[in-house]
Amino acid sequence: MDTLLRLVNDLGSSDQYSYNNNSSSSSKNSSDRNHYNYYLQNPQSQECFNNSFMEDEDHFSASSSSSHHHHHQLRQLQCSTTTTSTTSTGAAAPVDHDLNFELSEEWASTVLLQTAIAIVNKNTTRIQHLMWVLNELGSPYGDIDQKLAFYFLQGMFSRVTDSGAKCYRTLAAALEKQSCFGSMRRMVLKFEEVSPWMRFGHVASNGALMEALRGEKKLHIIDIPGSYSSFCTQWPTFIEALATQSDQTPHLTLTTLVAAKSEGTLRAHKKLMKEISRRLEKFARLMGISFKFKPIFHYGDVSHFDFTHLPLKHDEAVAVNCSGALRSVAPLHNRRDFLISLFRSLRPKIITVVEEEADLNADGGADDFFKHLQECLRWFRLYFDSLDGSFPIVTDERLMLERAAGRSVVDLLACGLAESVERRETAVRWTRRLHDGGFKPVSFSEDVNDDVRALLRRYKDGWTVMDGDGAGAGMFLAWKGQPVVWAAAWVPGQVDGEKTHV
Repeated sequence: MDTLLRLVNDLGSSDQYSYNNNSSSSSKNSSDRNHYNYYLQNPQSQECFNNSFMEDEDHFSASSSSSHHHHHQLRQLQCSTTTTSTTSTGAAAPVDHDLNFELSEEWASTVLLQTAIAIVNKNTTRIQHLMWVLNELGSPYGDIDQKLAFYFLQGMFSRVTDSGAKCYRTLAAALEKQSCFGSMRRMVLKFEEVSPWMRFGHVASNGALMEALRGEKKLHIIDIPGSYSSFCTQWPTFIEALATQSDQTPHLTLTTLVAAKSEGTLRAHKKLMKEISRRLEKFARLMGISFKFKPIFHYGDVSHFDFTHLPLKHDEAVAVNCSGALRSVAPLHNRRDFLISLFRSLRPKIITVVEEEADLNADGGADDFFKHLQECLRWFRLYFDSLDGSFPIVTDERLMLERAAGRSVVDLLACGLAESVERRETAVRWTRRLHDGGFKPVSFSEDVNDDVRALLRRYKDGWTVMDGDGAGAGMFLAWKGQPVVWAAAWVPGQVDGEKTHV
């Protein structure tokens, strides 16, 4: 779809946070999909209304027809005088009489931000009107703005109806029913084939780990994963590197701490980890590596895990690897700082950290909701744009990634801090936490930098590496000049202003 929609707000008021609506509307309670009035006024009837989120992963063939349908809708909605519109069900849905629509870029952000203003002002009629527009124009099979409208509508609706936790559990349960090692592995491998988003952190972390642990006879890595990608590529690559080094091959113990805040998610993790364990151990045998894999499952926040239960031995060189896991720690009661202090108590030779670069740690209250939504829109627009530039066509794997992003949106917009697992922080903030926790940054060696640059040459233009001097540590993966993933290495022992090379 070549043309896009922008909402031009001519409210006739100097205060952009106020809105007076004189238009009338009539709506019925017959459709979960098109009528929000019933749900907004009847919280006891709230459900995750958009059944499209529950579709099978292979139902993406409607992309072309959906795009054509929404292009037609954009043309229909270019009016400033219509006060009602008829849906496909024949029911009347409200359209604001003072909303003027014209074709432009980033229309979804404009409509969603106007919706946020209405939510903050508790303007129910305005909310209903704008949500109807988002519902009509959003699609998981369209362009970036249609996808943002589709997925963010779910989060906004869940917030208004105070059903975020319930909706997130429903979406997660649908994923858990479909989860299997095969589909997970295909998704990860396809994503890594077309995008460096995941592999960037793996390459940087593996290089730092190899250099810090070189010469040790017994290695014990405490792995706290944020996704399954490390098991598909990072650790097989690390095992292969150990097998091909000229020094004596060390013994490797990999202890993976898998935490989940729901029993269903934990059950899904256990099922997948059983197959992952079998495959890693088989691969290590083929590589001639003495290897033990020990998954540990924890129900709850990882910061509440008792690290004294880890099976560490005095003659092992310990390292900690955190790839996308720190954002799942609840940003309450200094839990993130406490977790870093627990890492320090393990006396690791090195700790590697990989996190996505975004400021999504607001508490979601009315005072900062508008700014929080702006950052969410910036971040997920950038993410969807990178998927657009990486995947040549719509695939099952791409839809899985986009639906995972949709679950994250619900988490960020409608779930409380204690329940959230998606609260990203910037590299500057993580650097401050690690410094305060007694760690100092380690500069990546030139060999590691060369490996990262070689990795990016495999992919399409648009991906670059940025140094982490602004953050005080590490390096960034950037998409079209915007940092998206941060990787850094740290060693114990705080020395002000000092960086160490391994």
